[in-house]
Amino acid sequence: MLRFRHLAAATTALTFALILLGVYTAAMGAGLSCSAQWPFCDGGLLPQTFPSFVEWFHRLVAMVTGFFIIGTTAGAWKYHRQKRIRGAATLALAVTPLQIVLGGATVFVYTPLVQVAHHAAALVIFGALLATTLWSYEAENGSETSETGSATGIPSDD
Repeated sequence: MLRFRHLAAATTALTFALILLGVYTAAMGAGLSCSAQWPFCDGGLLPQTFPSFVEWFHRLVAMVTGFFIIGTTAGAWKYHRQKRIRGAATLALAVTPLQIVLGGATVFVYTPLVQVAHHAAALVIFGALLATTLWSYEAENGSETSETGSATGIPSDD
């Protein structure tokens, strides 16, 4: 359980760092630096310019974060019976494919609406992971004992 809490916290922190990197990428206009090529950049797998590197690095961190989200969701289902922990982790995982599609759309259809949708999906994922992390710490501290996740402190009869 301690490992799960650490994984959930690391995934949440990595997601937050990815959001900040995404904001930086958008602010410097690097999202379009890969010449509207997704998942490639500058005609290949590796970038040729600094702005292209920023976009490419954002994509790399996003891929790693996606694997962490998968691991966190699997851990939630393996190590927790609480529906809210499982549900929050599953929500983060369920929104991730949409986030990937929206990330690709920011390269091909660079409009404010697509940008807002991309950032909104990121915030849903982050919020779900933050809830997963906080609730898993709460559960480990003994303040949560029922399967439904109520904070009564009364053990369930399961």
